[in-house]
Amino acid sequence: MDRNILKYILDAGLLVSFLGVALTGIFKFKGFREFFGISLSYRDPPMPWISTIHDWSGVVMAVIVLIHLILNWEWIVSVTREIFLERKK
Repeated sequence: MDRNILKYILDAGLLVSFLGVALTGIFKFKGFREFFGISLSYRDPPMPWISTIHDWSGVVMAVIVLIHLILNWEWIVSVTREIFLERKK
């Protein structure tokens, strides 16, 4: 598989998993629910599903970030060296 296509797929997966974590995290936030007058406890029907989606989206996001870092490691090292070598001058 072409490296750029793989990175594009990873970035799309990262976006989807981020949205899953962010949206469910906002909904799990008690202050958000109170602000909008939603009175749900963590045991009420949608909350266990929301928590499960939140947890698994976080796991998927962590795996994708790790793969992303591995694929871009040479670039990260190169730019880091460039930045710190310029500061020494």
